[in-house]
Amino acid sequence: MRAWGGDEVEEAVASCVAALRPAVDRDWASVRAGRVEWSCRTTAAHVASDLVGYAGQLAGRVQERYAPFDITVDGDGDGWPAADNPGLLQVIETTGALLAAAVRTAPRDARGFHPFPFRSADREGFAAMGIVEVLLHTHDMAEGLGLPYEPPARLVEDVLARIFPHVRPGAAAWPTLLWATGRGELPDREPVTKWHWYNNPALPAGPVTLHGVTPAAARDLAVGGDGGFDWVEDGPFDGTRDAAGMVVKAYEAGVLRPEWGMFVVVRNEDQLAVGGIGFHGAPDDEARAEVGYDLAPSARGHGYATEALRALSDWALARDDVRTLLAVIDDDNTPSQGVVTRAGYTRATTDEERMAQEQHGMEAAQHLYIRRG
Repeated sequence: MRAWGGDEVEEAVASCVAALRPAVDRDWASVRAGRVEWSCRTTAAHVASDLVGYAGQLAGRVQERYAPFDITVDGDGDGWPAADNPGLLQVIETTGALLAAAVRTAPRDARGFHPFPFRSADREGFAAMGIVEVLLHTHDMAEGLGLPYEPPARLVEDVLARIFPHVRPGAAAWPTLLWATGRGELPDREPVTKWHWYNNPALPAGPVTLHGVTPAAARDLAVGGDGGFDWVEDGPFDGTRDAAGMVVKAYEAGVLRPEWGMFVVVRNEDQLAVGGIGFHGAPDDEARAEVGYDLAPSARGHGYATEALRALSDWALARDDVRTLLAVIDDDNTPSQGVVTRAGYTRATTDEERMAQEQHGMEAAQHLYIRRG
């Protein structure tokens, strides 16, 4: 899977400029941008501010807060003239090029501040957020100016599968994105009045880091790709690809809760992916969730699985919606039993295992391990 984001940012910006250029002789300051409470002129400046802001956040690895980037289009009194409409489009092209360059040059593990939902985003996240800002606000401005606009379908599918994992894909990507952001209607769904995107989390775990897997990455992993990660020679292992397929199915069914999906385990010393870890689904009505993991054979025996499971379990049990974590281990899988034990899990009682067999289909040749918050 090639590095995603730089080319796509430029493609989004090109679609924006092509759509708006026919109206550069209009008075953008007097035209409201669709449903947005801004004029088209203010909206264009907002797009440019977002693009340069995201580039700065990512390139500078800005943490804990937004870097104070802003675009002024009305002249600042120091000899800079106010931008006209063609100038505004040039500013959008230039700031788009800055974001594209930042995405292309950022390493895989680079992250910068973004408040929702886990206070950071990676290079694909910043690219996707920038693209969404461009596409949606081009739609807003085009609507206000009476211009037609529809971006490339593949581009919209890409951003939906990266920062809208909680949104069930529709028959067509562009109407789905417009619906998901309160700008349109779909016949089988309730109108959206509040919306958000979703950046994948990254959880530190000693010698490794757990990177949340988007539906886009999961789809690639499930069909034999690398999911956008550099892997050790014998990875990913079969269980990781199977788990990725489960993520894809949940996404396509509209039931994926991303934080209860899958993570790729990346070794910090060389940034190589060594395995996968995650949950079999969201917590049930009794606030229980099941964990699963596997590592490439060459990465076993170094403590990576224990550190990853301990960190993931600590993170999950600190939330309000889970109280118990479960791990089902084959009777003859002694190494995995050691992993869960070192990560704070204890063997279930005979009655608990019997109940798991009767009510949840656990096989007789398996053992149940439990960790409670």
